[in-house]
Amino acid sequence: MTARTKRTHITNAQVVVDDEIQQVDVIIDQSGRIDYVGPARPVSDNCTAMDANGSMLLPAMIDDQVHFREPGMTWKADFATESRAAVSGGIATVMEMPNSNPATVTHDALEDKYRRAASSMVTNHAFYLGATNDNLDQIRSLDPHAACGVKVFMGASTGNMLVDDQKVLDGIFAEAPTLIATHCEDTPMILATTEEYVARYGDDIPIQCHPDIRHRAACMKSSTLAVELAKRHGTNLHVLHITTAEELAHFQPGEIDGKKITGEACVHHLWFERADYDRLGNFIKCNPAIKEASDRDAILEAVKDGRIDIIATDHAPHTLEEKEGNYMRAPAGLPLVQEAMLTLAERAIDGTWSWPFIAKKTAYNVAKRYQIDQRGYIREGYWADLVLINQNAETLITREGARSKVGWSPFEGTRFKSRIDATFVSGYLAYHQGQVNDEHLGLRLTYTR
Repeated sequence: MTARTKRTHITNAQVVVDDEIQQVDVIIDQSGRIDYVGPARPVSDNCTAMDANGSMLLPAMIDDQVHFREPGMTWKADFATESRAAVSGGIATVMEMPNSNPATVTHDALEDKYRRAASSMVTNHAFYLGATNDNLDQIRSLDPHAACGVKVFMGASTGNMLVDDQKVLDGIFAEAPTLIATHCEDTPMILATTEEYVARYGDDIPIQCHPDIRHRAACMKSSTLAVELAKRHGTNLHVLHITTAEELAHFQPGEIDGKKITGEACVHHLWFERADYDRLGNFIKCNPAIKEASDRDAILEAVKDGRIDIIATDHAPHTLEEKEGNYMRAPAGLPLVQEAMLTLAERAIDGTWSWPFIAKKTAYNVAKRYQIDQRGYIREGYWADLVLINQNAETLITREGARSKVGWSPFEGTRFKSRIDATFVSGYLAYHQGQVNDEHLGLRLTYTR
């Protein structure tokens, strides 16, 4: 990362500093770190000025769950395209999942991803080591600084990444040197239900049946097992993309500090509900499934009271051609990084959540949970990962505006009440007023572990 010749001086912003909104200036030094947060001062000759015109300046989102499809599935996405979509949505840092091809289940495969990212990703980045039924040696010997965490698919996944051997699960939960992140659905239950629906409908199952096939009991059974294992072994467990009201009983309300078991909600599960299948069909098919409006509302309440600590995307793009197939052929997953912060900004604009609260769920808590070094806050000395959100402008989502390689969005036609005006990544202006600047690339995360 090369230093710049000038600093950046941001003026006239409403700045989210910890739990407050402050009218202060922010100066980014040549190394990409925040040098000053304080009362307004004149812009010096060695600074590039940015007038925020009253917009909100927040820590950029740290997205702890994305699927960028590289290596092996680059016809639908890759590190370059998806990281550019992410910065245009106010996301400066991503943690990428291991179910690529080949899967990221060895130390060599993990480092291969870092090599690829170093030459293509405009976001800061980290990668998970994936668990299988036969790579416990790779997990127990993992350098805690080499991966953001260990991902365990306790439900179906691509390749050989379903971990269903009880002895192996015990070993992983007992010996993983990092946080364990889990996808919790019980595969045998889902397979049995799928057979019932195939017998009834053949391949042409109505998409409205998806939450009945990937049903709540399968989620509850699997997440209950994960929590029981974590309590037995004292594991740091993070349960990804909670979708049912019942599962919320696993988590304690309050601040994230000191918690060993935490939960996450994803933006699409906070936005969509069962009735939306009639309109969007396979375009909102994802695993675990979008379920009832009552589940969505319960998860929103759990975000509010702290049972859900982190909000992420689970960005998982598939091509239009794939999504336009029938239910059995259409893969699960949707592109989300470009609109994620816009969906959350709606909650601030309508008064449901405050801007500092959004920063807590998308940045502060992620940095704490993953022990990320000097990121996630607007503080002097920290890396300048920032997003400028104009709460007095609108964004109409169109297919033509999609930056993900797949070229579509589940939010097409939605008019959001805010606009992402700028995203800084490690001090560099990676996105500004509709344009991505990929002259500088993001950095590999470091940790305080």
